[in-house]
Amino acid sequence: MTRDPHPNLHPNPNPPKIVVAITGATGAIYGVRLLAALRAVGAQTHLIVSRAGWLTLHDEMGLDRATLRDAATVYHDPNEVGASIASGSFRHDGMVIAPCSMKTLAAVAHGLDDNLISRAADVTLKERRKLVMLARETPLTLAHLRNMTLVTEMGAVVMPPLPAFYAKPDSIEAMVDYTVQRVLDQLGLNAESAYRRWAGIGASV
Repeated sequence: MTRDPHPNLHPNPNPPKIVVAITGATGAIYGVRLLAALRAVGAQTHLIVSRAGWLTLHDEMGLDRATLRDAATVYHDPNEVGASIASGSFRHDGMVIAPCSMKTLAAVAHGLDDNLISRAADVTLKERRKLVMLARETPLTLAHLRNMTLVTEMGAVVMPPLPAFYAKPDSIEAMVDYTVQRVLDQLGLNAESAYRRWAGIGASV
């Protein structure tokens, strides 16, 4: 079941449509901050949260389901195999899995389509659209590395959420937001961003 709690937030009749998935890996804040950033640039967001993702959101951030659902334009249940985003005929401008668990990475790498998250990711890849995966795990096993290679060969972008200390972050939120801005870059939605970009050692920015 889908719903749109913000029908009048997008004056652009053709706003960019971005699918956002939150899985059970640590780092739920990345998905939450990404939803806020996408809303700020006028994007329409289609949110999916796995069962483990809800547990992590509650444990790490104390968020309830209603609050997070209201942060997205449309919410899709992960078991809703008939959702619009399960079909390649649904046109969107990219998908981000933030954070991406190793289970979800493996499901995408091997085309399992075992829930709406892996199905939507599979559709994104087969339609040659942008798929960004904020993979969260350390240390990495050989299975993790091989799965990252597989999805990269299929066209996905594996983007572990690593902080850039040259930006001199002064809080956890600043480190998270730096990664979120890099995700927007990948989606082509960050041309006017004011976040600190590398300009060379000693350069003033």
